Amino acid sequence: MYVRLTKPTFALGLLALSLSLVLAPAAYAAAADESEECLACHGNESLSATLESGEEAPLFMKRELLEASVHKALRCTDCHAGLEQVPHPERHYKNLAQFRASFGEACKNCHFENYTKTLDSVHYGLQARGDVFAPTCVKCHGSHDIARPAQPRSRISQTCATCHRPISEAYAKSVHGRALFMEQNQDVPICTDCHRSHDIADPKSRAWLMNTPSLCGKCHADSKLMGKYGLSTAVVSTYLADFHGTTAAFGAKGRATKSEPVVALCVDCHGIHDIGKVTGDSAPAFRANLVKTCQKCHKGASDNFPAAWLSHYEPSLTRAPLVFMVKLFYKLIIPFIVGGLLLQILLHLWRTVVNR
Repeated sequence: MYVRLTKPTFALGLLALSLSLVLAPAAYAAAADESEECLACHGNESLSATLESGEEAPLFMKRELLEASVHKALRCTDCHAGLEQVPHPERHYKNLAQFRASFGEACKNCHFENYTKTLDSVHYGLQARGDVFAPTCVKCHGSHDIARPAQPRSRISQTCATCHRPISEAYAKSVHGRALFMEQNQDVPICTDCHRSHDIADPKSRAWLMNTPSLCGKCHADSKLMGKYGLSTAVVSTYLADFHGTTAAFGAKGRATKSEPVVALCVDCHGIHDIGKVTGDSAPAFRANLVKTCQKCHKGASDNFPAAWLSHYEPSLTRAPLVFMVKLFYKLIIPFIVGGLLLQILLHLWRTVVNR
């Protein structure tokens, strides 16, 4: 879209740019001066505070961490509000968890949009129930050593691993994880591609489970991305066209219950975090192992049971010719029958009008 700048608009923009260029060095200098003043005390490795629980809260800060942070242009008091006075006003904390949580609200002053997203996340639900180990802004991003979250891209998955170690280990061995960590492949999905970053949903919920085909389809239906690796883009469309996908589209649950049916989703056949190649001998979707995969839902399925499924292939004269011919027959016969019926009705109406 082309936008025409008027002279007043252009002048204001030029003025804003000029002011930012003039004021930026001053802001950096002010932040540096305040940091030096704070480090006069907090640069002492032995500096700590004794809390009511008897725990020691370390108050030492490494200069190198501040200098490498993306927030190095901020003043300390931009985040630690109310501590401008030295010595600082006396504050009381029951334990180390309360002490750390007291600074958790500072992020919303600048990152309000992301903060509001966290209020709908499964992590915030844990915090609201009093879980002191629940992730907060600083637990994921750091406090003083804040770096850009996706540089490198694997940093996000490594951050999630601090709490989700078993899941992270399974992911690292998967086809996605190996490509990320061993090949530094930037195309493969990381944790936040599936679970999002701030408004993380409960992966056990019905809504999230039923959305997994769409999550997988973000990459596997992308013709440009899949063409890069020689993979088919028909996996989502063929899934939605078969009995599993059609049932899922009507909203049945993705897990077995006493009163509701089971729907096989992508993750049921291919795995969740431990996704492997479909061509490997141990792959759950490999032909030799497919009956075991089917038996997870279809108890007592025989060896020829998977033959009723076309996998993710579309029927053709070379693959499933009988299914292809039946499908072609219905494509021809249904319009013929419906068209003939409409013609008969029109002729009947015409004859009725003529005979009056």
